[in-house]
Amino acid sequence: MPADIAAKAALDPKGFALANCIRALSIDAVEAAKSGHPGAPMGMADAATALFRDHLKFDASAPDWPDRDRVVLSNGHASMLLYSMLHLTGYADMTLDQLRNFRQLGARTAGHPEYGHAKGIETTTGPLGQGIANAVGMAMAERALAEEFGTDLVDHHTYVFLGDGCLQEGIGQEAISLAGHLGLGKLIVLYDDNQITIDGPTSVSFSDNTAARLEACGWHVIDCDGHDIPEVSKAIAAAKAEVGKPTIIAMKTVIGFGAPNKAGTASAHGSPLGAEEAAAAKAALGWDAEPFDIPTDLAADWHAIGAHGATVRREWEKRLSASPNRAEFARRMARDLPNGYAEAVAKARASLFAAPKNVATRKASQIALEALAPALPELIGGSADLTGSNLTRVPAVDQQFSRQTAGRYIGYGVREFGMAAMMNGINTHGGLIPYGGTFLVFSDYARNAIRLSALMGVGTIYVMTHDSIGLGEDGPTHQPVEHLTSLRAIPNLHTFRPADAVETLECWDIAVRSRGTPSLLALSRQGVPQLRLDETDENLSARGAYVIRAFGDSRDLTILATGTEVSLAVEAAEALAGRGLGVAVVSMPSWELFEAQPDDYRAQVLGTAPRLGVEAASKYGWTRYVDSEDDVIGMDGFGASGPAEALYESFGITRDAIIARAERLLGERV
Repeated sequence: MPADIAAKAALDPKGFALANCIRALSIDAVEAAKSGHPGAPMGMADAATALFRDHLKFDASAPDWPDRDRVVLSNGHASMLLYSMLHLTGYADMTLDQLRNFRQLGARTAGHPEYGHAKGIETTTGPLGQGIANAVGMAMAERALAEEFGTDLVDHHTYVFLGDGCLQEGIGQEAISLAGHLGLGKLIVLYDDNQITIDGPTSVSFSDNTAARLEACGWHVIDCDGHDIPEVSKAIAAAKAEVGKPTIIAMKTVIGFGAPNKAGTASAHGSPLGAEEAAAAKAALGWDAEPFDIPTDLAADWHAIGAHGATVRREWEKRLSASPNRAEFARRMARDLPNGYAEAVAKARASLFAAPKNVATRKASQIALEALAPALPELIGGSADLTGSNLTRVPAVDQQFSRQTAGRYIGYGVREFGMAAMMNGINTHGGLIPYGGTFLVFSDYARNAIRLSALMGVGTIYVMTHDSIGLGEDGPTHQPVEHLTSLRAIPNLHTFRPADAVETLECWDIAVRSRGTPSLLALSRQGVPQLRLDETDENLSARGAYVIRAFGDSRDLTILATGTEVSLAVEAAEALAGRGLGVAVVSMPSWELFEAQPDDYRAQVLGTAPRLGVEAASKYGWTRYVDSEDDVIGMDGFGASGPAEALYESFGITRDAIIARAERLLGERV
């Protein structure tokens, strides 16, 4: 064993041997897959050993224990670090065969950790920076639930492994800034400061004083040798003792630690070491076991580490059983809705039919929230500094989440991407339903986190207002055009554009119930009439599309529309009906839900008559429902600055424009 490696081993011989288990499995899995990232797991193995052995509150036999510490691998390319830890500590579904099949189709061990693939994977990571933002959300969820249910039931830490990439990504800074502002003392980051990126040394592009930056953001900063296991453990203990600030432990490490020729170089980052270098690395580390073989004594030690939280977990279960909040806590963690929720929805529907509301759909959203939030104590809201525009604050979700108090309303600041990723972390933590608002045009900033909520299958709710050129004078920089098309392209995302107050309530109801699918509500700034006036118990928006008006005994034309343009379609249909035509108007609040309906229902709604589409957005995608883009009343380019009415007139999205297009489409029949 080389002298420098021997010196590290001497600091904690047993800990070093345990860490070598992680290094060996990571080397073997990447070699077997012929792809992967061995360097980071080899460099972070000592820190992971210190965390799991000396500090982490978990029980591998009960991986869903609500009060476990959370571990987030923000630098998700180092996935073999996490998979190795889960296997070694005894997670039942992380078998040796799963490690042997690293990166292979059908295995739990995907190239980057995927939420839901295996127990112990707390969130999907890979797009750098999102993991730390998820972890900030988890820490906020822990604080909110601890304040609500007490520290007897909720008292755990959130740990994050990250590298330089997460600190370079803008979302990383968004998350770091808010975490420091809120004083999230139970958030502890283990920074793999190996000074290497894919392109070479970090000096190519990165010379920040990271410690000074995080201190300026209100963080507690600790420096340590990442290969000195006792020193890392001491740093974690100091971080746990700092209750008023989040902590970053900057660990000086060597990427590919142990590899004689590749350690400390970019070549150890994203490709196998190669058979010769892998063998040399194991020899340098003093490891002589066969590939994927863990010596019996070390395997037993790791399994004991995986079981050492069982006593703490059983004591917690006793406290839960004796708690007057037991039933409510269990309901929340099971993601079940409260008994009074359906009644609140029914009452809100009845109110709209009794006293119709002609309001902007963003206001209709606030009305819906005012009705539903009191029945949903798990609802936690917020906005990216647009509360007065998004109308996301209501009396039941009003107390500000601050350093002093974990209220139900979070001021995310101008951090749209960070907000979306933090909400995903709140969601994966469990016990809360997060929603957050911004303008629809800024969904571009948040898009990658929206995509990950869809990929993970978590029901984050995005409230996106100012949904078209109808926002008016702020002009084309703020007027979304291509955004609906872009969002509809994301699998497993419900993109809603409700037409009136009733549809808005229905879309909120769907969003709240959809715990496995995120929802995005595109809402208007300008007012619209309530079109649904006949009381019914059915949530018609749940069908995705339905005939909202039918004029005449036959159907000569079908007008398909969404959002604020549905009322324009109704006006045009009434005028065309006056000429003796049979016209059906179809409101389409959700294309995704409509596509999920039975074929016969979709055929009935669409009909066989010629069709027009109407939407104050890009025409792209509408040919799914109409013959060509010539049959769409919509946008061909960007918007302009001016009053909403003038913009609709200028861009030809009007009652008369719909009538004129119908005349061209139907010819002599008009």
